[in-house]
Amino acid sequence: MRLLTLNCHAWQEDNQLDKIKSLAKTIKETSYDVIALQEVSQSINEADIDGNVKKDNYVLVLLNELKELGVEDYDYVWDFAHIGFEVYEEGLAILTKHKIEKRHSFFISQSEDTNYWKTRKIVGATILYNNKPVSFYSCHLGWWEDEEEPYTKQVDALHSFVQTNEQFFLMGDFNNDATIKEEGYEYLLNKGLFDTYHLAEEKDKGTTVEGKIAGWDKNKQDLRIDYIFTNSKIEVKKSNVIFNGFNEPIISDHFGLEVETAL
Repeated sequence: MRLLTLNCHAWQEDNQLDKIKSLAKTIKETSYDVIALQEVSQSINEADIDGNVKKDNYVLVLLNELKELGVEDYDYVWDFAHIGFEVYEEGLAILTKHKIEKRHSFFISQSEDTNYWKTRKIVGATILYNNKPVSFYSCHLGWWEDEEEPYTKQVDALHSFVQTNEQFFLMGDFNNDATIKEEGYEYLLNKGLFDTYHLAEEKDKGTTVEGKIAGWDKNKQDLRIDYIFTNSKIEVKKSNVIFNGFNEPIISDHFGLEVETAL
């Protein structure tokens, strides 16, 4: 099973359409089973064309690019979390080429006001893989030091929702660096989660952010803040960073993370 997560920084990138084409090309070549995307935006003023999904939704534009490449087997789940940059409805998405058996969308922040930029929502999809249900969640969490929206409460809410007997994967931008002790990363692991990076037989440095980006305005370090966690110790063949300028062109302020498992 091949997985990809990417904070795509939708509609904030120079040459955005070219970068979407680059993502579509890689999806076609790699044929990921499941893709988790964060910061998946659409314009507030666009008309709805599919439920709450609008014409310029990043996912729809990406799917149209895939169709141009002859790839039409991906279905998706998208939902709106909060207003971003005053003109966008920012959300999250799961794409999969497997039949979606169940769709998920739920808040993990104390706020459920979509006008508030710290409001956090999770979206997910359950599929059948080898005749067993497996769930995948696209996650974009806040920051450890935030007193208004405590990180521990967001993790607790997320963990409470996903506690089932089935295999699950938490994929996305968790906004906490793996090198910092006794903060968000360790709090996640203490929930019984396994970081697929550490399970991987083959891996690189794992860096998904270099230098200053939105939300990390004073950062000067290499960060590993994008993860794929799972709830059991599975075989992971490899974990590597993508869209970092070495392994495919840069297409966002975050690099992507791809994982291959023997699930």
